[in-house]
Amino acid sequence: MRLDSIRVVAKREYMQRIKGRAFWIGTLVLPLFLSAVTILPSLFLSRSEARQKVVVVDSTGGAVAAELAAEKQTKPADEPAAANPAPAEARPGGKLAEARARNVRFDFLFEPPQPDAAAQRRELDRRVSSEQIGAWVWIDGQALASNKVEYHARSVSNFLTQEVLKEDLSSAIRRVRLRQAGLDPEKIGALTRGVDLSTLRVAKGGSRAEGGLAGAAFGYIVFMMLYLAISIWGQQMMTGVLDEKSSRIIEVVVSSIRPTDLMMGKLVGICLLGLTQMAIWCATLVILSTPGFLAALVALPEGVTLPAVTIPMILNFGILFALGFFVFASFYAAVGAAFNNLQEAQQVAGFILFFLIVPLIIMFRIINDPDSTLAVVTSLIPPFTPLLMTLRIALQMPPLWQILLAYALTVGFIVLMVWIAARIYRVGILMYGKKPTLQEIWKWVRYA
Repeated sequence: MRLDSIRVVAKREYMQRIKGRAFWIGTLVLPLFLSAVTILPSLFLSRSEARQKVVVVDSTGGAVAAELAAEKQTKPADEPAAANPAPAEARPGGKLAEARARNVRFDFLFEPPQPDAAAQRRELDRRVSSEQIGAWVWIDGQALASNKVEYHARSVSNFLTQEVLKEDLSSAIRRVRLRQAGLDPEKIGALTRGVDLSTLRVAKGGSRAEGGLAGAAFGYIVFMMLYLAISIWGQQMMTGVLDEKSSRIIEVVVSSIRPTDLMMGKLVGICLLGLTQMAIWCATLVILSTPGFLAALVALPEGVTLPAVTIPMILNFGILFALGFFVFASFYAAVGAAFNNLQEAQQVAGFILFFLIVPLIIMFRIINDPDSTLAVVTSLIPPFTPLLMTLRIALQMPPLWQILLAYALTVGFIVLMVWIAARIYRVGILMYGKKPTLQEIWKWVRYA
């Protein structure tokens, strides 16, 4: 390979694409779209409040209704009723359930059951239809044993409201059962409190408190950014080859430069462009997440720290991104060189998605156990290495020998793929007309 030829081609690819509108539109629109998708729903949810007037008909002798009323009176007017007699951290769903319930309010109206139950039901339905009330709940005499309560409303798609109401009713019925059994619900709740598991990460400097979800979230974010960049710029490689082939410019170019140098130059140029886009996205992510990050630092319990991002981690991320790009770009370049138009190429390029989908399928198992046999083996398979090794490094730094072996295997795989792609490129860029078969492509590789 001639480095000067590779440099010229790489510079041409980089400058030509970075000056195009498509690059800047894609670079700027995606962060805005992701910000809208992630921030706006949370903002709207935090600003919204679901308040529902609910009629409760209790056929258990009023025991459940009394518990609902007593529980509501013990809470401030702007705070929802507790879903469980146990403390917040011991309740089903814990603090997550409490946070979910903050914007749900109920105004309970308690009515005794009438002798004509059917007529009472019709009257309640009429009041719901005329919007006098939002819903009505029917607690029959067997509810304590059957665990079934009826909820009637004009719309039953309000699953969040229903979940909070179900927790309120479950709490009330649970308390009634305990009182009927001669037990004190408050004492039972205190005795059955769950434990607060303090997570401490073992490091060379000693154990330090660290939130487990924070490390997993960081690894997930890095994983998805690499996945997105590789899938986007791999496609760019294929379309770039097809564009040059369809314009027949490549016939002039290959007369003065070797196909292998041309291929490597295109890979390097588009890889640098992908790194530029990644840098812009990372800067945008830092700007958008800084307020939340600072708020998280303030809210962290004493002694708890966020996952540390070290220089070795950043270097490994950059190297793995480049290796991942070369792996998938060589796939796409070979497909683009072999076929005549984008439609034909996309039909065959679908198999490349297998190497991107498999890491998505197993990523959560790796997050749960980054040192498992599955995690180690799959992270050493070259097409999977860029994504899965990145995820493992973000969660917990693997042994040095595993990182070095992954790099060696991936580099060897890239050399093999570039060699194969260049041989396909050498013949495929000059082939027009019928769609080549796999047998013909294999002959190009063997005899080019």
